[in-house]
Amino acid sequence: MVTLTIETLEAGYGAHRVITGATAAAPSGQLTVVIGPNGTGKSTFLKAIAGLIHSAGRVALHGIPLPAETRRREVAYMPQDTGASSSLTVLEVVLLGRLPSLGLSIPDALPMEAARLLRQFGIEDLQHRTLDALSGGQRQLVFLAQSLFREPRVLLLDEPTAALDLRHQLIVLNAIRDHARLHGIVAIAAMHDLALAAQFATRMICLSGGTVAASGPYRQVLTEERLRAVYGVEAAVADTPAGFLSITPLRPCA
Repeated sequence: MVTLTIETLEAGYGAHRVITGATAAAPSGQLTVVIGPNGTGKSTFLKAIAGLIHSAGRVALHGIPLPAETRRREVAYMPQDTGASSSLTVLEVVLLGRLPSLGLSIPDALPMEAARLLRQFGIEDLQHRTLDALSGGQRQLVFLAQSLFREPRVLLLDEPTAALDLRHQLIVLNAIRDHARLHGIVAIAAMHDLALAAQFATRMICLSGGTVAASGPYRQVLTEERLRAVYGVEAAVADTPAGFLSITPLRPCA
């Protein structure tokens, strides 16, 4: 099994350090979810791993260090804000995921492959509409499809379900988890919805104050004690009849 390892990662903006000495790991073939309260550095953590901002520390895949320029080729990163407008069609936006490998012409099979991916997310009927004619949730699905179409070794997603309805949240998370399992890639998503994250994640990385407060199987990370220490809330954590975790916030800690 290939594992992405992050060791003593430091990142921020200018002189302001947001991530300070974060160390964690994410295995391939599974979904790892990054959790933590607002302002703890989840987005910065993902951007630093992707090589999009200056960082220090070591990021390696299967023990082989990945310099920032290599990460920009090997890693697909989808930001939380996918509000960019474009006159390109949905199909064209997805095809851009393979831009580095495209020549002067597009192979006939490639649009069909892209359309199959759109069908997986239930938006195949939108393929000829322009991006600027879509809702925020629809654009989010399109950019996720583009990220998967790149065939990355590492997939990083910042709040991939934030603008989606309940049905599409399940479709997206199922697709990410299944894609990671089928293609053996590392998939990491930052999420706020802890119960939804626990339903799909195998492992979790909990950030607090810019560093890793806990990392491991999600049941070891999502405990009442940790929610109290990291989120400052009293919460009840219990198993549901379906075998998932139920997380009920009760009150802020005094």
